[in-house]
Amino acid sequence: MKFQTNEILNGKYTTKKTTKNVFLVPFTLLLIMFPLILMRNTNESSPNISSVKNMNNKTETKGCDIFDGNWIPYSEGPYYNNETCKWMIDEQNCMKFGRSDEEYLHWRWKPNECELPLFNATQFLNIVRGKKMAFVGDSVGRNQLQSLLCLLSQVADPEDVSHKYTSNVIYFRRYFYADYNFTLGNLWSPYFVKSVDADPNGHSYNSIMKLYVDEVDEAWSSQVEDFDIVIISAGHWFFRPLLFYEKGQLVGCNKCGMKNVTDLAHYFGYKMALRTAFRTLNNLKNFKGVTFVRTFSPSHFENGDWNKGGNCVRKKPFSKEEMKLDGYFLQTYLTQVNEFKVAQEIASNKGLKFLMLNTTEIMLLRPDGHPNNYGHPKDTNRTFYNDCVHWCLPGPVDTWNEFFLYMLNIESNSSYGSKLESVL
Repeated sequence: MKFQTNEILNGKYTTKKTTKNVFLVPFTLLLIMFPLILMRNTNESSPNISSVKNMNNKTETKGCDIFDGNWIPYSEGPYYNNETCKWMIDEQNCMKFGRSDEEYLHWRWKPNECELPLFNATQFLNIVRGKKMAFVGDSVGRNQLQSLLCLLSQVADPEDVSHKYTSNVIYFRRYFYADYNFTLGNLWSPYFVKSVDADPNGHSYNSIMKLYVDEVDEAWSSQVEDFDIVIISAGHWFFRPLLFYEKGQLVGCNKCGMKNVTDLAHYFGYKMALRTAFRTLNNLKNFKGVTFVRTFSPSHFENGDWNKGGNCVRKKPFSKEEMKLDGYFLQTYLTQVNEFKVAQEIASNKGLKFLMLNTTEIMLLRPDGHPNNYGHPKDTNRTFYNDCVHWCLPGPVDTWNEFFLYMLNIESNSSYGSKLESVL
């Protein structure tokens, strides 16, 4: 199966337009597909993959890096399915809408030097007993939250208490596990920073957004102090046309096509937004929690653009020989890692903790795990596009929460001691 000249796996994307205001758009697949078409074409050179390995944040037990390994065949079935978990949404419910092949459900991540334990819902809930946890970012982060809800449903289902905290229950949700006094939340903010429409005629697919890269989005920053554990992630929304503002002044753009405005590419906006988000977490007076940063999640379109028949029909993972982390994806990943490393050092000096869920290269190998056209009913008058961005539930996204539990368990028993005793 040959990749096209605009193939996402090699970091090349066509330039199109995007969708509605991030707080007003309907909760549909179309919402999250539009940013993909705006990803930047580039021939820029990339660092060698070995430079990434040297930057990896390792979660170690006896010297084991759990993010260094391979996908191996696994005969057992998934933790849950669409009948046993009520928390998955239709857009990722591949079984419900007819995906019949099941090979994608029979692979597990195997670190080279240790074992990654199976997810233990009881253990997870006991670790987070009495705590509050929030996913901050875009719909791929919400994908992980819904995976976690399904994994925990083996033991307990929460009460949806979102309406007690907000009127915007699509994008800001809270779930309460009464038996564990544990709150799980979602704070929607695909840019992390303040964003508004630049077009005076209102928002459309052709409009440009203003991104105030040094001003945090208060929609999440005003709430995050309530949480003990934060998982922060985003990326795809930065590839649409954007105007970048610092100190209230226009400093450049991404794909704006305006005269006398410097095209700084999406990397600038992503870097600065991450910097602002991480600085906010490190500087909030009452935030004493642990921050997990999940790295960028690759997409896998083949045979055309997302809106021109592009799809993801593979039924098994790539090997590391078939697919390398390079080009566009490597550059985006390094942008995130560089900002993480700076924030991690600052946090350490303040007695805070930044940890990385380093999943980019791992998920690059899983083109088989996306909904494709199995995230919606077949008979409908609505226009749907193949989803090669999000992940089927159940599916490889569940591995993110296996990593997450592994890291929580280590940190709760580490020499970080008194700090984590109060948080975890």
